[in-house]
Amino acid sequence: MNLSSLKPAAGATKTRKRIGRGPGSGLGGTSTRGHKGAKARSGYKQKTGFEGGQMPMQRRLPKFGFKNMNRVEYKAINLTTLQQLAEEKNLSKIGLEELRNAGFISKSQLVKILAKGELKAKVDVEAHAFSKTAEEAIKATGGTATKL
Repeated sequence: MNLSSLKPAAGATKTRKRIGRGPGSGLGGTSTRGHKGAKARSGYKQKTGFEGGQMPMQRRLPKFGFKNMNRVEYKAINLTTLQQLAEEKNLSKIGLEELRNAGFISKSQLVKILAKGELKAKVDVEAHAFSKTAEEAIKATGGTATKL
């Protein structure tokens, strides 16, 4: 076997239609475009969303909602996750670097600590935001919650 003898599997390739190459090909004349009209001519382009004169979808449906350009999105990290990290890696301080190394957040994400689960370990936590109950839970175990 060598490179020059390689062929695709039988039925894997099709020959392309050669349109507009004379009447003998069977695809000459109108070149599969039908007779006359804008669609038969070169340069034809339909407007985006045009539905043949019917009221287009984006005009039939009502306007809805808005996107707040000042929204700040946080990656939620629960107390369960902090407990798991503290146990596995034997940490007393959990900051962004520890969360990043563990694969919970990416470089640019902001972090908010939420109170799902329970925290037993005494841990000093650094994050961009805390829920009230999460902050209380961290302080109840003797740790600190520092906002960045």
